[in-house]
Amino acid sequence: MALFDVHAHLTSPRLAPDEAAILDRARRAGVGTIISNGLNPADNQAVLELSRRSGGLVEPAFGLYPVDAVLPEMKAMGVPYPRDDEGAIPTAEEGVAWVRDHVDEAFAVGEIGLDGHWVPEALWERQEQVFRELVALAMEADKPIIVHTRRRERRTLEILQEMGANRVDWHCFGSRVKLARQIAQLDGHYLSIPANVARVESFARMIETLPRDRLLLETDCPYLSPEPGRASEPADAAHTVRFAAQAWGCGEDEVVARLDDNFAALFGRPP
Repeated sequence: MALFDVHAHLTSPRLAPDEAAILDRARRAGVGTIISNGLNPADNQAVLELSRRSGGLVEPAFGLYPVDAVLPEMKAMGVPYPRDDEGAIPTAEEGVAWVRDHVDEAFAVGEIGLDGHWVPEALWERQEQVFRELVALAMEADKPIIVHTRRRERRTLEILQEMGANRVDWHCFGSRVKLARQIAQLDGHYLSIPANVARVESFARMIETLPRDRLLLETDCPYLSPEPGRASEPADAAHTVRFAAQAWGCGEDEVVARLDDNFAALFGRPP
């Protein structure tokens, strides 16, 4: 049995300088697989290179962050958006092309999705078009999809159902738990719970009430730390396991065994 993290950003400027120590702490915590998610072509390339030097610990997910998918248009409209990376802003066409050219090397396609928090409604149709292209790429290559959606959860679900996507992880689901329960009833759809579960009521309720065979572990590191004031990292997945063991009234080994089976069902191999 092994812990895992299906949604990490190890190439983040906050984590990359400490890469070796972070990976070592993950191994010592019992983490067997970390899926590092790319945000744009440059980040996808960094994720690929990290996976190659990680000794099998890091698996690459290639994506185009929902805001990045329309960021040139946002900039042209004067819509503000804070970025960790102040480098060149790729077009959606460049982002989709990168994923298309490298999808065979991907463990998953992600993160991709819809964002209505930063992105103005005038660009939602364009954002949906890009999302559809990336979902189609993933499905054609038979790769799992890791979804980011913010304030557009129901529309994301509609598109995925319309397209017949049935290998999906909903990362850091922020809408109502009632909708999460509906998603958990769908074949092949999972929801990953971050390590700050003890501090966020909706995540706690998902652990407590969703079908246990539809849950996964994530950290979204360096974000969503279990402890305020520090960056999260993959070793923190253990916090979610401990919370689930208390909520389910069982041992941590039983939780890990259940979640490992879920990981294998979605990704095709154990963590």
